[in-house]
Amino acid sequence: MDAFYASIEQRDNPVYRGKPLAVGYSEARGVVAAASYEARKYGIHSAMPSVTAKRKCADLIFVLPRFRVYAEVSQQIRDIFFEYTDLVEPLSLDEAYLAVTENKKNIASAMRIAKDIQQRIFQDTGLTASAGISYNKFLAKIASDYKKPNGFFTILPQDAEKFIEELQIEKFHGIGKKTAERMHLMGIFTGADLKKIPEENMIKWFGKVGGYYYHIVRGVDNRAVEPNRITKSVSSETTFLEDKSDKTELSEILDHLAKEVLRRMGKDEFFGRTVTLKIKFSDFKIITRSRTLPEPVKDFQILFETAKELLFQTDLANQSVRLLGLGTSNAEDLIPPRYIQMKIPFEGMKLRTDFLYR
Repeated sequence: MDAFYASIEQRDNPVYRGKPLAVGYSEARGVVAAASYEARKYGIHSAMPSVTAKRKCADLIFVLPRFRVYAEVSQQIRDIFFEYTDLVEPLSLDEAYLAVTENKKNIASAMRIAKDIQQRIFQDTGLTASAGISYNKFLAKIASDYKKPNGFFTILPQDAEKFIEELQIEKFHGIGKKTAERMHLMGIFTGADLKKIPEENMIKWFGKVGGYYYHIVRGVDNRAVEPNRITKSVSSETTFLEDKSDKTELSEILDHLAKEVLRRMGKDEFFGRTVTLKIKFSDFKIITRSRTLPEPVKDFQILFETAKELLFQTDLANQSVRLLGLGTSNAEDLIPPRYIQMKIPFEGMKLRTDFLYR
């Protein structure tokens, strides 16, 4: 979706239309959750501190987030997807992968499906979406970002090699800012540069993800669209308006976090054994402390007391705390296996090629 949260606010309040708008808290310690395209012209983007955003645009309008509304609209859009295919893999409220080689409407063209869905989304919600179409997830993601907003772009198999070779390395999905800077120092600026590096060097320099880079620069990404992604962790965190250093006060905040984490665990039917405490200090340094319990955590008191012990055992070194987070994980070994590895008869097999990313 295009500037999803901000676009909903502009849709629901005509006063905001055509104006630079940020969803988030305008206080000194707030951050931008989403920025309208009018705000992006000033260099404002999500996760930017509110004070920085305000300095970039004095006329910037801040609107408090309405996550319940965003979730409702997201479900409305997801219902449209299911009219075409059950192979829908949501990544967040505002983006998802769809596999449409075989679809419920028996439409032969993935491009036509993408156009239909774009029109339905606008018709039903008044919002615009950008679609990327290609034969794997990596290329579909790149294509979806290529002509935003209200974009539509297709990368055909015969065009993929040239497209990737000409692509700037910072545009590669999966290569972040720091990695791109490191690659620049190594003389890697485009896909063509990256393609020259042997696989063993890629793994040596970048670890396991180096193998991923080696394959995607050749247009190879065999990840399937997974409509039933298994939850691996549940967490909640809060950023304070003022730094805190008193552990008693922090433990009171942990009480609220533990209740929220337990609520989310119940909703997702996910009960992990590992409890993790996250602390971000005023200098933005982050530390985590974890403890793995013998049984899944299903009781508030166990979760809260474990978190509180982790807090009081942590030496804050006279530093003040900016953010506190709490989460649970490590339930994988308690989940019965849902898939069986099978041998695939590749000969004569129909190749699944079309992926749509919104």
